[in-house]
Parts: sequence; C-alpha cells; structure tokens
Amino acid sequence: MSTLANAKDTVTMRDSTNASGATQDTKVREVIAAQVLTPDLCVIGAGSGGLSVAAAAAQLGVSVVLIEKHLMGGDCLNSGCVPSKALIAAGKHAHAMRSGRMFGIRPVEPEIDARGVRDHVHSVIATIAPNDSVERFTGLGVQVIQAAGYFVDPSTVAAGEYRIRARRFIVATGSSAGVPPIAGLKDTPFYTNETVFDIAEPIGHLIVIGAGPIGMELAQAHRRLGAKVTVLEGRTALAKDDPELTAVALKRLKQEGVQIFENVSINLVSGVRGAIVVAIQDGGETRSIEGTHLLVAAGRKPNVADLGLDAGKVVFGPQGIKVDAKLKTSNKRVMAIGDVTGGLQFTHVANYHAGIVIRRALFRLPAKVNNDLVPWVTYTDPEIANVGLTEAQARERGIAVNVYRWPYSENDRAQAERETDGLVKVVCDKRGRILGAGIVGAHAGELIQMWSLALSQGLKISAMTQWISPYPSFSEINKRAAFGYLAGKGSSPVVRKLLSFLRKFG
Repeated sequence: MSTLANAKDTVTMRDSTNASGATQDTKVREVIAAQVLTPDLCVIGAGSGGLSVAAAAAQLGVSVVLIEKHLMGGDCLNSGCVPSKALIAAGKHAHAMRSGRMFGIRPVEPEIDARGVRDHVHSVIATIAPNDSVERFTGLGVQVIQAAGYFVDPSTVAAGEYRIRARRFIVATGSSAGVPPIAGLKDTPFYTNETVFDIAEPIGHLIVIGAGPIGMELAQAHRRLGAKVTVLEGRTALAKDDPELTAVALKRLKQEGVQIFENVSINLVSGVRGAIVVAIQDGGETRSIEGTHLLVAAGRKPNVADLGLDAGKVVFGPQGIKVDAKLKTSNKRVMAIGDVTGGLQFTHVANYHAGIVIRRALFRLPAKVNNDLVPWVTYTDPEIANVGLTEAQARERGIAVNVYRWPYSENDRAQAERETDGLVKVVCDKRGRILGAGIVGAHAGELIQMWSLALSQGLKISAMTQWISPYPSFSEINKRAAFGYLAGKGSSPVVRKLLSFLRKFG
C-alpha cells in the first residue's frame, strides 16, 4: 500500500487554461495538514480504462490510488454503452412483436410502458455497477478517493484532503457529450446521452441532431419504442464507416420510419419541453421540424478542464491530451488513455490502452498503440462492424487491394431466421494479407471478432478457409468470403495448367 504522511503545507496553484482556451481566475488553495500518499500508480478517472489499470496493478501487488469525482464506471456504465444497449434491446423486443408475420405469427402492436423501459435500463446499470464499485476496488487493495483530482505541479496531484506523489500518473478522465454552437440551443431544453436514459414519459417526436453511431442507435431504438424520429446531420449519416455497409443499415432504418436529413445546416433551435422547433437549411429550402423532445448527439469532447494540466506540464488542446504511440505525455511521469487523448472513442480502446500502460509502466515492455487493430461496432439493426482498414483507407495509402465479399442471403442460417440483409467484405493486399474487414448484418459485432484475431496475428486470408464452421451458422459467411480468394486462384492460367498436369497421374 502507499505511504501516508502528514504535511503542513500551503499549496499555491494557478488554474490551467481550459480546453476552450479561456483562462480561469487565478486563485489560491490552501491544504492544511494534507495527507501525502506515495503510491506506485495514481489513476485519475474511474471509467473503463482507469478501472482496468487500477484492478490489474492492484492484483499484481502494486500500490494504486484511484481518483474519481463523479460516478464509478464512468460514461460507459452510467450513460453510454450499457444503458444504450439496454434501450436497444427493449426496442428490439417491441420490433419483434410487430414483425412476426413472416414466421407465421400474427403481429401485434406492443404497449410501450415508458417508465418501465426506463426502469429496465437503470436496472441493468444497477446490476453491473457492483463490478465497478468503490467497495470492490477497495477490496482489491486500491485506495479510492472520491474527489476531483488536479495537478499541483509536475509530480503532485491534489484530491480532497490528499496530495498524491506517485511514480506514475495515468489520466483516464474520458469524454463528455459535445454541445455544438447552434443558435438558441442553450435556451432550449435538450437531452444528451448523459440525460436521455432518464426519460420516463412517452416521446411523441424525437428530433436527433447528429447521425453518428450514438445518434443512429438511439434513433432506431426510440422509433421501435413508438416515437416518431427525425435525424438531422450536417454531413453524411454514419460517415466514418464504409458507405457500402452503411447503405444496408440506413435502408433498414428508413424502412422502419426513421426520417434522415443529410447535408443540412441548423439555423435555429427554439421551444419548450414538449414543443421543440428546429429550423434547418436543406439545400435551397428552409424548413421547420417540430417535435416533442430534442437529443443532441453531435460528438464528444475530452474531459481536460480543471485537471491543472498546465501546472502538471502536460500538453493538451481542444482535441485532448497529446500522447505518443506509447501513450506518454509531455510529462515523463504522466500517461493518458482512452477518450481524453482525443483518439478512437470506444470503451474497448480505453481497455486496450490500459493493457499497454500496464505492460509499459510495470513490466517495462515495448508496447505501443496500433489503431489498425481496433475493431468497432455500430449497434443499429442490422449491426455494422469493422476492423482494420476499409477499402477506401487502403487505397488512400497507395495499397493495391483485392476485395472479397459474401452476402447474408447465401447463408442458410440467415435464411432460416429471415436475416438476409447484409454482407461480409474483406480487404487484402495482392499477397493475400488481410488488411481489414467489414460486416453489416445480424450479429456483425460477434462475427467481426474472427477477423480481428486474424488481423492481430498477421494471418493471410487463406488461413480463414482452413477452420471448420458448424452448420448452419452465421459464421459460415466469414468462411465463404475467404473462399473468394481461392476461387480467384482457381481462375489463374498457371493454376489451371498445374491441375491439368496433376490429373494425368490419376
């Protein structure tokens, strides 16, 4: 455990410049008889990444102080991955009740209990919460401080009544919902992912600003739960994914009644709760969208304010804390992980970063980040999953590629379950080395993991033809896509001549 001492110090601190560039008032903080802790690691932020570092280090017998000013589990547990997937599950059940005719089951319109849906979401959070609780981590040997943490100087962090002088500091403060500078928005009631899961009344018409993964997932879920939904996007919906894949998912959303406006600008937001008006410019036409609720899902911003990063000599900007591939900051004592670095904003990336920190900070191993290995999934229905390079990204790097596809409609399990929308798309170089894969369709988030493993191990696509897939299963789609490589080899004149020669021997 960390060393504890009493120190009668007066600490003078100048607040750092916040992420927007505005300088806060200079103020003096006095810490009288502060308790000084000297752990091996000090982790600021108890989201997924911070918790992973703290748990792994503690289980290895390393002294750890974990600082969290708000909720244990961070955004993922309380307002992100967990509640959104719980809401999506509720919407899926409602959709199934309407969609039974193709199975010979009479469809019925479900009665949606908005308060019951809200309670379901919060029940899921409450069930998982003990895994991330103060009690669990205290039991692991982690000293948890429930207070705001900030750097006093390059080697000291203050939190509550404590001052922490650790060998290494890990900043894992995550991100929060970004609020764009739209005229009238600050005077109009709206929700973000941090508040939308508290809604307990029926939603008549939900207007969603932002057609990224969060916006589209929540749009479809609320549509299936009975709301009219309109999505407004300044660029292209799901723009970060392969358009060949997103076209399949967007077609389904539109068929279900989600109205999507792309390449529009928002001129003004106004109204009161239950009567929201959004004025948009759609090409040369000005129109007003009227709804009952407004959800802003227009990106995320790293949580860098009030961390005293200037005092800690940690370089940062509007996009987050600047780190290298080793996750090191400008202060050799400080590393940063997850969303606060401004990189890929996924829970599993924060956990991936945590593993790199443990290997580097504790075992002195030469680990570093490789974003080409990171998978990501958009949990619309159908799901969209990717790992590695898309076809466009590979071509942008000047790589000559071969692309192999296989449709869900050619899979027997997909036919049996009426889940025939979708495809697997694999991108390889001319030598057959797998560069990336994308899947749109049922269970895409599960099926992508085979390609994620193959990519991480540097496998060629020929290796993906050599495993036995149980029949009938969705995983056969992956294997059939890989067989496209062998089919291409079979059309080679050289291969055909070889086969013709070998036939002469019986």
